[in-house]
Amino acid sequence: MATLSNHKVAFLVAPEGIEQVELTEPWKAVEQAGGTPVLVSTDSGSVQAFNHLDKADTFDVDVTTSDADPADFDALVLPGGVANPDFLRTDQGAVDFAKSFFDNGKPVAAICHAPWTLVEADVVRGRTLTSWPSLRTDLRNAGATWVDQEVVVDDSGASTLVTSRNPDDIPAFSAKLVEVFSAERVSR
Repeated sequence: MATLSNHKVAFLVAPEGIEQVELTEPWKAVEQAGGTPVLVSTDSGSVQAFNHLDKADTFDVDVTTSDADPADFDALVLPGGVANPDFLRTDQGAVDFAKSFFDNGKPVAAICHAPWTLVEADVVRGRTLTSWPSLRTDLRNAGATWVDQEVVVDDSGASTLVTSRNPDDIPAFSAKLVEVFSAERVSR
């Protein structure tokens, strides 16, 4: 069984618009594997999650992108929701935070609409990934190969990238990110 003991995993989100289940289920998977999830956002305070278009729960931010040091983390998870990554991709601090994981060869997992942030960070060129279908053209225009699969693991770059399409894929997405994050730590 994969373990994330002594792993600190950043979950990067905007102040609102996060698809709640795409935050909470991978978060639980990291915790259950022994890792420490940390909620990183562009603003301090709390963030507003959604169940599709309806407001759901709020979650306390642990650290802002301006105060977070990517070197303190072993991996990055990018939850989806339409508004969440759309906001993140317009915030240079959030884009730089996400890009730093690729620059430093650390694994990243992104689900649903989350790859929009990766497009802005210019880290998908030459990679194969999946997402919510409406991102297909954006990803292709950014140089990625888009496929329609439950979970895709691309290890062609310095950092391994795990992607999934939607909330239905969360069980496979969560299991794969724990497996990849565990293996990446061992190999470093």
